[in-house]
Amino acid sequence: MPLGKIQLQIVSKLVEMGRLDADQRAALIARTDDLSGDALDKLLQEDYKVSPFQCLVAKARALHLSPYNVAHYRLTPQTFERIPQDFCQENLVVPVGQVGDMLLVAFANPFEVTLPTKIQEMTGKTVIRLLGREKDIKDKFAKGPETTAGFDDVVMQIGAEYGESGAVVAAADEDVNEESGPIIQLANRIIEDAYFSGTSDIHVEPQEKEVIVRNRIDGICHEKLRLPKKVGPALVARLKIMCNLDISERRLPQDGRIVFKQYTKKNIDLDLRVSTAPLNHGEGVVMRILDKTKTTLPLPALGFSEENLAKYRECIRQPYGMILHCGPTGSGKSMTLYSALNEINTPDIVIRTAEDPIEYTLPGLNQMQMHRQIGLTFAAALRAFLRQDPDIILVGEIRDKETAGIAVEAALTGHLLISTLHTNDAPTTISRLTEMGVESFMVSSSLLCVCAQRLMRRVCKTGRVAYTPEGRERDVMEKAIGWSGQVFKINPKGCPKCGGSGYKGRVGIHELMVSNEELVAAINKEAESAELKKIAMRNGMKTLHQDSILKVKDGLTTLEEAIANVPPDM
Repeated sequence: MPLGKIQLQIVSKLVEMGRLDADQRAALIARTDDLSGDALDKLLQEDYKVSPFQCLVAKARALHLSPYNVAHYRLTPQTFERIPQDFCQENLVVPVGQVGDMLLVAFANPFEVTLPTKIQEMTGKTVIRLLGREKDIKDKFAKGPETTAGFDDVVMQIGAEYGESGAVVAAADEDVNEESGPIIQLANRIIEDAYFSGTSDIHVEPQEKEVIVRNRIDGICHEKLRLPKKVGPALVARLKIMCNLDISERRLPQDGRIVFKQYTKKNIDLDLRVSTAPLNHGEGVVMRILDKTKTTLPLPALGFSEENLAKYRECIRQPYGMILHCGPTGSGKSMTLYSALNEINTPDIVIRTAEDPIEYTLPGLNQMQMHRQIGLTFAAALRAFLRQDPDIILVGEIRDKETAGIAVEAALTGHLLISTLHTNDAPTTISRLTEMGVESFMVSSSLLCVCAQRLMRRVCKTGRVAYTPEGRERDVMEKAIGWSGQVFKINPKGCPKCGGSGYKGRVGIHELMVSNEELVAAINKEAESAELKKIAMRNGMKTLHQDSILKVKDGLTTLEEAIANVPPDM
């Protein structure tokens, strides 16, 4: 079969480029075997020593397109800001730049005529087609976004250079300060990059010879960037300026808030809760991202089982009593509280909240920010609320005896009180309150329910592998829920959708202890936590461990992740 029109043009372009001579061209034209598609590329590269990129250039010229070397392009989380990564991967395209209203996109298949139109409709930008090698595009998706990508230009401006080992050479420019352009850009870029990669917390940590920036994504910290030591104080000072903190006070911890839309022209509406602390090598900063566009999720989306959801909904619709959420920092307590309030928030109900800090602003809620420096504590706020005719009161956290006492009184005097505590599981919350000095009969008569919770990583749906647990794994499942069968584990090879980690997103697990007569009697007798746990389980409570194993059974997570989060019940 003689060469087709496109193949002839590619060969002619290689002759023009000086990569083939007239004899070689004649030999290629005289061939009768099928040289369509990749076969011609393979022949040119193996027999005629034409490089892959030269083949691409010739092909692009034959098709009147510009060639683009995708191998040299660095994928960053910003790459997929306009076109979703799944779409790009499926159609083998990579957005590589933007000029005004024009989007530059590298295509593997130049004959796909409908794709540019789809991308144009999706982004509202004119698409300029570039030709990239299919292998290069596939390789990029297989590797996923590169860790330090997106910062190179700013890091270079500051004067840092990345060596082969990834170590940072000291900056040449001695006067790096918080007002210098690159520092302002760096602070913004760190926040933007974290937002687009789905980060919950940003850690800026000074070390002996450098400053490390780490992002917590789905509960796991990932190193993002290493900077020269001297950039640290300037970066911290810049972040302090953004949240109106005292930049001269470096010896005491400080808390603040960054309203990020004041500092960026991009359409990113988020706030950051900022905490600074003096560490052994300088000041460190931790920033919690509060995305205003994702205020609350509906209760069913938080991971409650159907049984727990029905019980919890019944509790939040009671006219008075106390609902407590417990768990460590970052276990989704605030999100659950906001979702619950959002569900019961109607014009005929007055809701007052005392928070430190206000994480999300919800319409229809009256929210109060605490200021301990001027004496506005949770206890003071609670006292004020009791004179403001509320139906529902949310207290950010019960930290001391005074707050606990007033909270219980509020729950006993016709208010629905919702709050959080730092305990490991639901039954120990009771002993925590009695340790604070609240009488056990007051706890038992005010308590509606205690919800202990954690967040577990969801197993990636595209890369998960089904298997049947054996031995100890099977025993753990049978003991917890009386069932064992086919479940899922992560794909050891990883997949591009989850960045090779095997997990994407998180799901909540809950231990819901609802008050009943038997439990009230046990609390009044000051029974131990283990006894309270047995009573609650007899009355239908699923422990955190049991709920986590149910999530494994439903294919939402892996057995490994479940046991890493909550140990099996004794």
